[in-house]
Amino acid sequence: MNVKLILLEDVEDLGNAGDTVNVASGFARNYLVPKGLAVKVSPAALRQVESRKGKIEEHRKMELGKAQIVAAKIAELELTIPMQAGDDNQLFGSVTSHLIAEEAAKHGVEFESKRVKLEKPIKEIGNYSIEIKLHSELTVSLKLWVVKA
Repeated sequence: MNVKLILLEDVEDLGNAGDTVNVASGFARNYLVPKGLAVKVSPAALRQVESRKGKIEEHRKMELGKAQIVAAKIAELELTIPMQAGDDNQLFGSVTSHLIAEEAAKHGVEFESKRVKLEKPIKEIGNYSIEIKLHSELTVSLKLWVVKA
């Protein structure tokens, strides 16, 4: 069963603050409402969102500005991650989004590992272009070299 809600905050892959969305009742009851991300559609909720619209836009612009600063740093960065590998260039482990985020943090560029868009962990020596989605409107490529340790 679906529930109609108004988002109070931007929720990735769902919508922006002020949007009206239909979601599964369990998702609403267990995640969105308890975390204060959404409220049930009502005249009072609509008024609340209208009064916060200016603040929401300001917050969104600020978040995009921060993301653009990080994106500029990522565009200049070339990460090299040494890994143990066999003679066939297959890694003994794998390079995950978490490892990429940790390595970038060592170079002064911080972002959450969930922002790294890897279809599957990297398991081979080589160079890669990794997509990092910093904001709903901003995705940047990171140059990554995986080398033998």
